[in-house]
Amino acid sequence: MLSDKSLQVILKKYTASSTPDRSMIGTVMRSTATMDAIKGYILNHHLKPGDALPTEAELCADLGVSRSSVREALRQLAALDIVSVHQGRGSFVGQMSLEPLVQTLILRNSLDQSSGKASLRQVVITRKVLDLGIADDVVREFAGTHNPELHTLVDRMVERASSGQTYLDEDIAFHEALTRFAGDSLISQLISAMWLVHQAFIPELQTPASDELLITAHAHRDMLQAAEAGDLEAYKRAIDAHYGPLAKIIDL
Repeated sequence: MLSDKSLQVILKKYTASSTPDRSMIGTVMRSTATMDAIKGYILNHHLKPGDALPTEAELCADLGVSRSSVREALRQLAALDIVSVHQGRGSFVGQMSLEPLVQTLILRNSLDQSSGKASLRQVVITRKVLDLGIADDVVREFAGTHNPELHTLVDRMVERASSGQTYLDEDIAFHEALTRFAGDSLISQLISAMWLVHQAFIPELQTPASDELLITAHAHRDMLQAAEAGDLEAYKRAIDAHYGPLAKIIDL
């Protein structure tokens, strides 16, 4: 339960000497505290995505807050995909995807191109770190196998690059296949999220030269062949080659 004494401690911490609108601060802080309490409920009861939450009335009674505080907290948690609210059915634990992160980074690029380019650098760095981080697992998974579908994707990349065309769809499909073994893990979600952000930034970038497209396409082939051969070092070298042309475009 949220006591008035606890709220006053929070208010004192965030209230400046100029005495801002204390009622507004109280509303914001009570809503934030209610959000924390609902997240705590999810953790304490070991709830999973799709599990039902208590009704608004039950949350009000359990947390000792008003219905408006509960509704505002649920609204904000829904925006973060932590909670899913269905009219007439109630509230449920959300999928907790990284969609809010994706949308924030995309919006940041749209609002400020200079900041957006810096954001893209961070996205590319993150993608490369993730690719290198799962290199051991990818090579272990693919060693000794042959994957005709991925070879077809790579052949299509090389073909399109040779004629000066981009190959975004094939590129995405290739990387999704490499990380499919990770299932619904956090790292798999991060890789997918970074791909979505990267894809949104691509229209703002200059189109790579034909030779750069070809270098990247062949790097995909090298990655696949190294993984199937169980050659970890060759796989990592291919990752470096894969990001080389892109790093040049964004001045990385």
